[in-house]
Amino acid sequence: EATLDLAERRRIRSAIRELQRQELERDEEALASKRFRPERGSHRQEDKENWPRSRRLEEEQQAALTALSRQLEAITDVEELTKLLRAADEYEERKVIRAAIRKLRAEEIEGEAPSPR
Repeated sequence: EATLDLAERRRIRSAIRELQRQELERDEEALASKRFRPERGSHRQEDKENWPRSRRLEEEQQAALTALSRQLEAITDVEELTKLLRAADEYEERKVIRAAIRKLRAEEIEGEAPSPR
């Protein structure tokens, strides 16, 4: 604001914007380097040792969820599914049960809707 020359003001503003942009880039790089910092060696070794066990547990959980979804297909009462939902502990189980309840309710609504002529 001290200068009356418009061209000089534009250059000053442009330089200020460039400095702000560079500062933002430095901040983003610093955040990215913190966020994606590699883990220390001991954790990686533990992960390698536990990987087969965790993989097996994941496969067992998936098999249990598949069996649960087959059981839920046989249930046609929303209240019974709601009881199962309240008794379920695992997030994935609850997720499958909620999906079954939504499916049942959607089928009920379709059954109540008058057929188009």
